[in-house]
Amino acid sequence: MIDKRVATALEAVKDIPDGAHLAVGGFGLCGIPEHLIAALAETGVKDLTCYSNNAGVDDFGLGILLRKHQIHKMVSSYVGENAEFARQFLSGELEVELVPQGTLAERMRAGGAGIPAFFTPTGAGTKVAEGKETRRFDGRECVLEAGIFADFALVKAWKADRLGNLVYRKTARNFNPMAATCGKVCIAEVEEIVEVGELDPDAIHTPGIFVHRLVLGTAYEKRIEKVVTRQVNPSAG
Repeated sequence: MIDKRVATALEAVKDIPDGAHLAVGGFGLCGIPEHLIAALAETGVKDLTCYSNNAGVDDFGLGILLRKHQIHKMVSSYVGENAEFARQFLSGELEVELVPQGTLAERMRAGGAGIPAFFTPTGAGTKVAEGKETRRFDGRECVLEAGIFADFALVKAWKADRLGNLVYRKTARNFNPMAATCGKVCIAEVEEIVEVGELDPDAIHTPGIFVHRLVLGTAYEKRIEKVVTRQVNPSAG
């Protein structure tokens, strides 16, 4: 009987070595593998290259690894909510590659499908295209982008069975399905593990064939990157 459950997040990530390339799911702070990231911080692994839409915030998500100088390079789309990220980048401590969000998602998907590279019109004629091969298709300039082939994938899902079949919840799906497929070893943390057969096959987003380790997370912290509320005029009727 296949059982991919691992007792703790620390046990699940303890063999990730210095210099590893990680594909990490999540969008902002939604759907991030927070327990796996915290466990990585505990191991002290360093010189990581992380492919992720963003780098968390200063005290949460990948921001924890940044603060401890465990990340050597970030390949990301949006990094505007992390002051430590900006400080390390401007000081030359952190290598950064900015990638359009759709291109980043497709680079992960391509890697998971075994596709080494693809052409896209996104970024053509901008700094994104500098140093890259370009070609015209139907009169439109396109940029050659490489698929992402990571050593490990860290993802967060809502439900799973012990076989590793994953179901994501609403917008927490975001980059997770693509990240899950492009890592040689996929480690998933989930909120609930059910018996085999309880998941509707049509509802499974990531088949267990892609998942190697499964961790049950508890006590999730529901964080919001930036809280914006409407100012209310107390004098208004």
